[in-house]
Amino acid sequence: MYWKPEVYRIENADSIFSPGLLIFSDLVEQNLVEMIRVAGGPERLRPHCKTHKTQEVAKIALQLGVTRHKCATIAEAEMLADAGVRDILIAYQLVGPNLQRVVQLAQKYPNVEFTTLVDHPRAVTQLSRVIQESGDSGISIGVLVDLNSGMNRTGISIGPQAIELYEMVYSSDVIIAGGLHWYDGQNRQSDLLERTGAVNAGWGQLIRFRDQLLLSGLPVPRIVAAGTGSFPILAEHGEPNLELSPGTTVFHDDDMATRFPEMKFQPALAILTRVISCNRANELTLDVGHKACAADQPAGERLAFPELSSVTELMHSEEHLVIKTPDADQFKIGDHLIAIPRHACPASAVYQFANVIVDGRAVDRWEIVGRDRVLTI
Repeated sequence: MYWKPEVYRIENADSIFSPGLLIFSDLVEQNLVEMIRVAGGPERLRPHCKTHKTQEVAKIALQLGVTRHKCATIAEAEMLADAGVRDILIAYQLVGPNLQRVVQLAQKYPNVEFTTLVDHPRAVTQLSRVIQESGDSGISIGVLVDLNSGMNRTGISIGPQAIELYEMVYSSDVIIAGGLHWYDGQNRQSDLLERTGAVNAGWGQLIRFRDQLLLSGLPVPRIVAAGTGSFPILAEHGEPNLELSPGTTVFHDDDMATRFPEMKFQPALAILTRVISCNRANELTLDVGHKACAADQPAGERLAFPELSSVTELMHSEEHLVIKTPDADQFKIGDHLIAIPRHACPASAVYQFANVIVDGRAVDRWEIVGRDRVLTI
């Protein structure tokens, strides 16, 4: 198994409410150092803060030389700016009132370079109009054209219309053409050769399109690309203008650790849960209901337990998790266990704060600032 149970032992667990979020800060730093190593340098990283949503993790990354960051919401962008990040990509096509909010964001933080995404001419028109209507000539917002990598979630398909869209962005007087965005999060194949082939096939399409733009006299200052599965593969290409944007690896989780065993990251996010009932043989009822973990995964596959030899989830309700394990007789009511989320990113959003673990002791709390949709803007 990928984990070392001793890493997750906590001497003063009695001080932690349950269910309670845990961040092992030394493992966070180890993961960031490994991300930098894989990328080939901190300047090649633009990690996605949707995983951690905390100023403290952003500050650790800044101390390690990672100055470019990525987010999905206005609140996350504000959190990053407050942490001292000065280059922030909001990797989301903004619509409705969020267009006014990004203008307010740029006004509040004039020393921060903000960039966002577009995949349709209407998005370019709307963003340009809102900037113009603000009457603030000092506003500078960059735009990346979001390309469909085959994930079919957002992005414009590579072709003539994508070239026209890029030309529209480049010719604008109020927004700045920042380059291309390529998120291939669908490449999650456990077989490394299969995943490498899929990632490189998509990368080839992207680079041919980029070269088309350059031959047309359209500069492409940067390419922001990669999900967790493709991040190490794309890092091997050595593209000078490439910014790699993994998110999950900063915390890692059970899904990534199981799916990508070749990656040398260690789960740094966990949930402390306690036994609240144990009246049936080989069964434990825990207080980590699906309100206390990421419930986006199928029932029975939401949590892993480093301290248990095997686990079968029998029932998961709002406040309870019933598990079957041959190790049940080792635990009594009130005893705690450590659970590793299957998916770290939404798990961190469930909690107001995380208990910070250093050298086996809870020593601090970090607020999960970016879990909120609105901070001050």
